[in-house]
Amino acid sequence: MRLLIQEVSRASVSIAGKEVASIGKGYLIFSSFTEGDDEEIVRKMCEKMLKLRVWPDENGKTNLSLSQIGGRILSVSQFTLYADLTQGNRPSFTKALAPAESKPLYEFFNDVLRKEFDPDLPCGVFGADMQVSLVNEGPFTLWLDSKEILK
Repeated sequence: MRLLIQEVSRASVSIAGKEVASIGKGYLIFSSFTEGDDEEIVRKMCEKMLKLRVWPDENGKTNLSLSQIGGRILSVSQFTLYADLTQGNRPSFTKALAPAESKPLYEFFNDVLRKEFDPDLPCGVFGADMQVSLVNEGPFTLWLDSKEILK
């Protein structure tokens, strides 16, 4: 499982020109899944992500969690996080889990976030052609890969 986490002052997802989800200050999270990912990995990655202390405190140090700053999460699925460019210039997506297997994990990911963080979690639409807009704070962007984080 991979998460690309961006600190944002605002972010939104639109489909066919119509906004379907948005947040103010918080995390825009792109998620992707690969072979071997399961609900236990999803739970552990959610736990890690929710405990991150990356927001500035009163001294400007990255020391506060998302809940401490009253931020929100916008969750978006993005299979391209598993793009492989080691062979040529055209990306291969064979490491990304097939949609039929990935969608239930994405839904479980969102369910965990709803239970542990925000019952009204805004989300993109799995498999849709989405337009994502954001204002990245910092910029501050983190990459969490379960193969590295959960060793």
